[in-house]
Amino acid sequence: MIVYEYPFNERIRTLLRLEDLYEKFKFFVQQDHPMQHHVALATIFDMLEVAGRADLKSDLLQELERQRQTLLGYRMNPNVQADMLDAILDELDGVSTALVNAQGKTGQNVRDNEWLMSIRGRTIIPGGACEFDLPSYYAWQKRPADLRYNDIMNWFAPLAPLFDALGLVLRLLRDSGSAVKMIAVSGSYQQMLQGKVYQMLRLTLDEEMGAIPEVSANKYMLWVRFTSQDGDLKPKPLEDDVPFELTLCNF
Repeated sequence: MIVYEYPFNERIRTLLRLEDLYEKFKFFVQQDHPMQHHVALATIFDMLEVAGRADLKSDLLQELERQRQTLLGYRMNPNVQADMLDAILDELDGVSTALVNAQGKTGQNVRDNEWLMSIRGRTIIPGGACEFDLPSYYAWQKRPADLRYNDIMNWFAPLAPLFDALGLVLRLLRDSGSAVKMIAVSGSYQQMLQGKVYQMLRLTLDEEMGAIPEVSANKYMLWVRFTSQDGDLKPKPLEDDVPFELTLCNF
């Protein structure tokens, strides 16, 4: 099965982009080759670009507190498992505390490092990080893999609380919805949303079908049109019925 996600607002779009960058970073930083560590470092620079909004940290803190207050309201509900509720509340408290304690602007430690900023400036240029452009960076890439790994993780460390927070927020958002089986007749599906506000859509379908969803939505209507790819990978309308699972997520 393959899952597609569609954000309904800019805030969730930003969180999903950062999550995608974080997954890429975790993969490449665990590798040993200098080129893979170059990608990991360049990904940190991309993170700074996406996370540059000054209110991202405060938005996450507000959302974590709102989730905490909502969950506290379930304490007296006999149908809620107290141990699971306490575990989530403890996680919320820990993530929030770490984010509050993260001093300064997101990624300021990287911005204050002149050497890293020189690398960032050159990576914007195609092929700009060659050995003759950045001999000191080339020398760093020749260091042992474990030393490069330690350096990269030290540069990333101040960003970790932000990614722990957004990871928890997205996890709670994904868990807020329930999957419903649907069928897109002749490759098309429409649903009236009746003005109800959602944060994100999740669409799950069989990967072997080769169906690709194109989603359009506003507060009144959701429209999904499935396409497939021909020999040159250009999308073309899919006329077959497509079974899928739809999850509408909202806090």
